[in-house]
Amino acid sequence: MNHRIARWAVYLLCLLLDVSVAASLYRGYLTGWILLPVAVGVTLLTLIDRFQGKHALLRNYPLLGRLRYLLEHIRPEMRQYFFESDTDGRPFSRRQRAVVYQRAKDVKQTVAFGALADMYEPGYEWASHTAFPTKVKPEALRVTIGNKQCSQPYNASLLNISAMSYGALSKTAILSLNGGAKVGGFAHNTGEGGVSPYHLQHGGDLIWQIGTGYFGCRDENGNFSPEVYAGTVAEPSVKMVELKLSQGAKPGKGGVLPAAKNTPEIAAIRKVKPGVSVLSPAAHTAFGNEYEMLTFLQQLRTLSGGKPVGFKLCVGRKDEFERICIAMTNTGIYPDFITVDGAEGGTGAAPLEFTDSIGMPLYDALAFVVNMLKKYDLKQHIRIMASGKIITGFDIMKVLALGADACYSARGMMLALGCIQALQCDSGSCPVGVATQDPTLYQGVNVTDKKERVANFHRNTIYALAELMGACGFAAPEQVNPAALYRRVTRTDIRSYEEIYAPDNGRSAGAALLPGQAVNN
Repeated sequence: MNHRIARWAVYLLCLLLDVSVAASLYRGYLTGWILLPVAVGVTLLTLIDRFQGKHALLRNYPLLGRLRYLLEHIRPEMRQYFFESDTDGRPFSRRQRAVVYQRAKDVKQTVAFGALADMYEPGYEWASHTAFPTKVKPEALRVTIGNKQCSQPYNASLLNISAMSYGALSKTAILSLNGGAKVGGFAHNTGEGGVSPYHLQHGGDLIWQIGTGYFGCRDENGNFSPEVYAGTVAEPSVKMVELKLSQGAKPGKGGVLPAAKNTPEIAAIRKVKPGVSVLSPAAHTAFGNEYEMLTFLQQLRTLSGGKPVGFKLCVGRKDEFERICIAMTNTGIYPDFITVDGAEGGTGAAPLEFTDSIGMPLYDALAFVVNMLKKYDLKQHIRIMASGKIITGFDIMKVLALGADACYSARGMMLALGCIQALQCDSGSCPVGVATQDPTLYQGVNVTDKKERVANFHRNTIYALAELMGACGFAAPEQVNPAALYRRVTRTDIRSYEEIYAPDNGRSAGAALLPGQAVNN
C-alpha cells in the first residue's frame, strides 16, 4: 500500500502544481509566470521517467526515484566529510591525509591528547625504541644504486616519486612533481607514458619507466627501437631506467590509452598516431622468458652508456621469480635494482577483480623477494625499491626492515599536490586538476606553489624517518631490522616482523642493533 501511495502522490502533486499555475495565469498573477517553467519541467520530467525503459526504479517511482541517484552521487562526499572517522577512511584515512597536507604546507605536524588508534586492536603496529637514541642526519639517508656492471651509479634518496605518466596526470601536475624533485634532490619516475617536455623542464632527476607499449622508444609498428631509446636515455636528467613487468594496481593486465586522451602532444611523446586508441599489451614483445628479459636489460644498460637499469613487478607466481634468480646466476647479468610493487598500489585504474584480488601485498612480496635473492647470493648486486601505500616515516622504516633499500610514494605525492581523494582519477574530471587533461581544471594547479609543497612533504617525511631511526637506535638505514618492529596479531598475541615475515635480509639479529654497530650487507 505504501509504495502505491508514494507513486500516486507524485502524480497528484504534479496535477496540483499544474492546476495552480494555470489558475494563476488565468487570473493574471505574476506568480503564475514565475512558476510556469517549474511546472512544465516537473511535469515533463515525471512523464519522461514514467515512460522511459532503462531504469525500473524511475519507471515505478517517477521523479521520486531520482532522489536515490542524487544520494548515490553525493555518498562519497557525505561519507568523507561527515561520517568518516579520523582513522577508518580508505584507501587513506583522514589522519593519514592530514599529515601529508601538514608536511606539504610545512605547518604544525604534532597531534594532541594521545593516540587515536586502539593499541589493543589486532593489526596495530609499533617500533621498539632504545634508552640510548642516536643522531641521524636526514641528508645522509641516501643509497647508491648501481652494481659493477653499471658505470654511472645513481645516489638516490630513500623516498622518491612513484611511476605516474603524463597523460594520466596533467602537465601542471608533472611540472610540479618534477620541480619538487629538483628542489628536494630526489628522483621522479616517469611512468610508462614516456619522457615528456614537462619531465625535463625543471631538470629534476628522472627514472624512465618502459612498459609493454614501449612509449617513447618504439618504432612505427609498436616494437622496441634501440635508436629511439638511445636518443632519449642520453638526456642528462634520465638517471636510471626501469623496465615494468607488472604493477600492483593491475598485475597481469595491459591498458588502453583512449582516443580522446591521445592528443597530438601526447602522441608525439609516446611515438604513436594521434586520435586513435593505443593498446599497452599485458606482455612484452621484446622478450618472452627470463633469459631474454635479462639480455634485454643488458641491452638497455649498454645503450644508456652504463646507467642503472632494473625491473618492476608485482609478485605473482613465486616459482617464476625464482627462475629469474636462477637465470641471473646462470648468465651473470644482474639488474642494478628491482622495484617490488605491492598489490595495494592504486594509481592505475583497473577492473575491481584486479584491484582487489590479484597480486601479492607489499610486505609479503618484499620479504619473499629479499629471501630469494639471498638464497642465490644475489642481494649484494641488487638494490630493492618498494612501493605501495608509503606516505609516512614509519611506512618507510617498515619496508627498510623487510629488506628494501629505498622506496617510492605515488598517492602521497598526489596528496602533497592537493589531491583530496575524490576517487575520480579515471574519470578525467579530477576536481583539483591533478589527474585530468581538462585545461579548465589543471590550470588550477599553481606549479610555483605546488613544487615547493612536494619538496616540503619529502623533506619533512625524511626528517620524521631520521627521528624514528634515532629513537630506535639505528644509526644508518642498513641497521633497521625486523626484530624491532611489532604487530598485534590478536588482542593477546604479539609478534615481531622477524617472526611474521622471517626475512633473511642480513638484518635479522634477534634484537635491535646497537648504535653504530656494523652490518654485513
